[in-house]
Amino acid sequence: MKPIYRFMTLVGKLFKIIIPDEMIVPILMGRLKGKKWVISSSNIECALGTYEYKKHILFAKEISISDVVYDIGAHAGFYTLLASEIVGFKGSVVAFEPLPQNFFYLKKHVEINQTSNVIINNVAVTNFIGVSSFRLVGNTYTGRLDDNGEIEVETISLNDFVLKNPDLIPDCIKIDVEGSEYDVLKGASHIISNNKPKIFLATHNEFIHKKCVDFLKSYNYNLESINNQNDEIFAYYNIE
Repeated sequence: MKPIYRFMTLVGKLFKIIIPDEMIVPILMGRLKGKKWVISSSNIECALGTYEYKKHILFAKEISISDVVYDIGAHAGFYTLLASEIVGFKGSVVAFEPLPQNFFYLKKHVEINQTSNVIINNVAVTNFIGVSSFRLVGNTYTGRLDDNGEIEVETISLNDFVLKNPDLIPDCIKIDVEGSEYDVLKGASHIISNNKPKIFLATHNEFIHKKCVDFLKSYNYNLESINNQNDEIFAYYNIE
């Protein structure tokens, strides 16, 4: 895969030069090959099909037809579309994205790909229902909940979401929320305790990483690093 990956990186650089930002293109490779993608919505690697390559390959391997998958911090929807493709019409994907710009593209990608098994939510996931401040930091990938944030977003916990949607108990949860991951886990404590979903977790500092690891281990989860990166975790329940 490495030579192909290097080639696709060169293709991506060419894309940036010659293709208009708002142009819709087919994703070039992988499980999402042929799906439609807006160039300007996110990292060019999403359009290439190489975005977070090893992580998304593992993610695809660990979900199945008819699963319910949560994409928390969905951004423009790469993992949402990937999960949608795999779970099929008997499964469901529930995507959560608070930032209006990202949500616009998430919604657009769901619509232009005529995806019927996805539910999108313009909210931030944490450990309470309410309203919170959200701060943009650098780019649309690094926004986060912050008391000094410049915009207000609605918030929800996964426990409350499942209470209201008991037919959407997750089999797998992907979490990438730029620093609020421990709060997401706390807000999903009942789900984790009772349903033991697989969890793909990105952590964004050492302190929160340790809290998340300790939390998951307290529920008897096994933890594996993804791509030898300590801040990318695949967690699954240890039945022994």
